[in-house]
Amino acid sequence: MPLSIVILAAGQGTRMKSSRPKVLHTLAGKPMLQHVVDSSRALDPEQIIVVVGHGADQVRAQMSSQNLDFVEQTEQLGTGHAVAQCFTTLNDGNDVLVLYGDVPLISMSTLETLLTNSAGDSVNILSFLAENPFGYGRIVRHSNNSVTAIVEEKDANEAQRKITESNSGIMFLSGDHIKTLVEKLDNDNSQAEYYLTDVVKHAVALDLKVNATICGDASEVLGVNNQVQLAEIEGLYRTKQARQLMDAGVKLYDPNRIDIRGSLQTGADVEIDINCIFIGDVVLGDNVYIAANCIIENSTIGNNSRILPMTSIDNAVIAEGVSIGPFARIRPGTECADGVRIGNFVETKKARIGLGSKISHLSYIGDTDMGASVNIGAGTITCNYDGVNKFKTIIEDDVFVGSDTQLVAPVKVRRGSTIGAGSTITRDTPEDQLTLSRSKQISMPGWSRPEKK
Repeated sequence: MPLSIVILAAGQGTRMKSSRPKVLHTLAGKPMLQHVVDSSRALDPEQIIVVVGHGADQVRAQMSSQNLDFVEQTEQLGTGHAVAQCFTTLNDGNDVLVLYGDVPLISMSTLETLLTNSAGDSVNILSFLAENPFGYGRIVRHSNNSVTAIVEEKDANEAQRKITESNSGIMFLSGDHIKTLVEKLDNDNSQAEYYLTDVVKHAVALDLKVNATICGDASEVLGVNNQVQLAEIEGLYRTKQARQLMDAGVKLYDPNRIDIRGSLQTGADVEIDINCIFIGDVVLGDNVYIAANCIIENSTIGNNSRILPMTSIDNAVIAEGVSIGPFARIRPGTECADGVRIGNFVETKKARIGLGSKISHLSYIGDTDMGASVNIGAGTITCNYDGVNKFKTIIEDDVFVGSDTQLVAPVKVRRGSTIGAGSTITRDTPEDQLTLSRSKQISMPGWSRPEKK
């Protein structure tokens, strides 16, 4: 039967102490809700419905490009009430999987197992074995292993309190029975709310099949209610990411000091030192070394390249055998060909740097096409901005630029040119010649330094 996924994301999250809706607080660089949506989409459902409430406009705006159906729960009257609000949007007859926007670690594989185990069930609860089940609803099973009830802590007797199998809140509901079961819910409880968990007792009363699937990793069903819990879950997420990298053969100098905020693909024999952050989609080739305290975002780094300490690389393409850093800033639009060397305190932006070229230190290269075997001396600047418009500098092959040079764009430094140190170049240079621009050096007899008054 086709599947609809309902993600409950209407809660206010007052304990987060924030004006931002709880589900938009970020885990590993993206909203918690986005993690749940990503896991949901991997199941290829017919539709994904997000139930919004507190901060509904912010949630819609953040997720507007995701092809989601939004349903607003104007009054937060419980989880059962939230699901009931979806009935006018829900595709008729679809099975339903209910997830939570503040339970971001839930994996596609766990959800697939739940769905597989739900064949023939009216209800299948995702449960977990809690080390300390205090506060959780307990899963009570019949001798034939079917579920007979979910008993909350306050209602449990002594024997039921000893049960460690606990309710995660995540639940499968068959399309044949969901409306019947949800419509039977009432708010006759101390909170005056409609609890989705009460569908279990109604299904049992109707002699329908109710089961529970135990989640193999209890950390997947941890929810977030405050900043402390968010930090704890972030730590769990980092640990899992680090373990996956090491299982793939990556050497991590300290698995506790790596932060992956997106997707990191790695080749063979990759080494990553401490305190590195990877943001967005990053690809590292074979034999890549990332030194300590680097930040790499939405970039590709080719085989046998070395990124030295304190380097920032953002939306760049780095080819093979490249060395960058330390203390380099590689800004969006930079492309480095094989064998390029970029040294300390160099900044590049929208720069194509050709085969084997070197920018060793203390330079800014922006809006530039640079050829092969170019050597850029210390303190060189491409002056690409007149305060209104940006202009391009073209540096052809085999150019040598002396230290403390300004190349005022638009300008072309032709093949084989040598630029004398301390020059300001405002016109195209001829091939294979020395070009320099300096004022006459003078000394002033009788001059004395100013004195403090």
